Amino acid sequence: MGKELKIKVESFRKIPNPYATKDEGVKDAMMYIAICDVKEIPKDIPMETNPREQKLTTGIPKKIKASLLGEDYLDFYLLNRGLCISASEVSYNNYNNEMTVSFEDFECHGDIDGGHTYKIILENQDKLDAGKQFVKLEILTGVEGIFQRLAAARNTSTQVQDKSIAELENRFDIIKKAISRETYSTDIFFKENEEGNIDVADILAILNMFNIDIYSDMDKYPTSSYSSKKKCIDLYIKAHKEYGEDFPNPYIKMAPLMKDIFKLYDHIEINMAKYYKEKNPTGKYGSVKGVTLAKNGCPFRSKFYHKDMDYSTPTGFLYPILGAFRALIKEEDGVYEWRKNPFIVIDDLGPELVETTIERSRSLGNNPQSVGKDSGNWKTLYMIVKLGLIE
Repeated sequence: MGKELKIKVESFRKIPNPYATKDEGVKDAMMYIAICDVKEIPKDIPMETNPREQKLTTGIPKKIKASLLGEDYLDFYLLNRGLCISASEVSYNNYNNEMTVSFEDFECHGDIDGGHTYKIILENQDKLDAGKQFVKLEILTGVEGIFQRLAAARNTSTQVQDKSIAELENRFDIIKKAISRETYSTDIFFKENEEGNIDVADILAILNMFNIDIYSDMDKYPTSSYSSKKKCIDLYIKAHKEYGEDFPNPYIKMAPLMKDIFKLYDHIEINMAKYYKEKNPTGKYGSVKGVTLAKNGCPFRSKFYHKDMDYSTPTGFLYPILGAFRALIKEEDGVYEWRKNPFIVIDDLGPELVETTIERSRSLGNNPQSVGKDSGNWKTLYMIVKLGLIE
């Protein structure tokens, strides 16, 4: 069941979508900017969409509170980024300066960024007089299809802090040693402002898919690899804090397979169009929603080995297919091993895995983002690989 909130505003603007009349881009997305008295902010904005815990005891929240309650400078709406909210619909009544914000799906509608600001406002509304402090609300509609990317992009600071601290504590040595001789080892950046084009958060998301200590058989599926890189960072750091570089650490157990896992990612990415054509000889992979065709003779490059590709495939397709190969892993004498060569299996089952994924996307409104977080799709692909192993 959805929710509708009516909010008094001081000013309201609808920002035109620059792609509305163009052939490419997200045409359904709309942006609205409202300036509101903090006294008018409702207490029940959905928060399920916010990936962070709101801890108010650290330095930044204390500074937010100080700027909110400061009486010398009434400029909170200028100093603070405000709230970013995803919604199903927004309308505005000129007669009473009231904005109506509607929420339907609480998995993708609600507060995306600004959770600390929101909580601080709620805790201090009674300490302020009306007309003293204001806050900016940025409301986005039509972003359901890109919600995971949007949430990740708007919530990078916590990820940056966590991985940077982990790098300073030498927690990534497991990964560095495992791939030290690979050409892409120098492409990975482990903390902010390092050179490189592969984020260690992506590395941890990929490795998370193969953690059979957590995702044993069909008990759970690693959808968080797609939907929450922050969780993947947390899981890695937690394992390292508990076990260090001893064998109870699942990433130590996994170390002998890491090179294969990243190579398998590239192999899948490079061959997606080929696998698609095997099941759809007359079909055009570039016509699949979310797939991008290279233009002007400039090929795309695969993530790890920089091989030329005619198509760019959304990670919403790639991650569940790659994650299905967890079915090939077993633990033997405290180390992860392949039950069967994954490169033989992918060339055998690749066409079926790709067709299943794309059909699932079509059933979900041609939405690769929905496929990436759909546990049913992860389960189906895992079962295809597992049954293929048995056969």
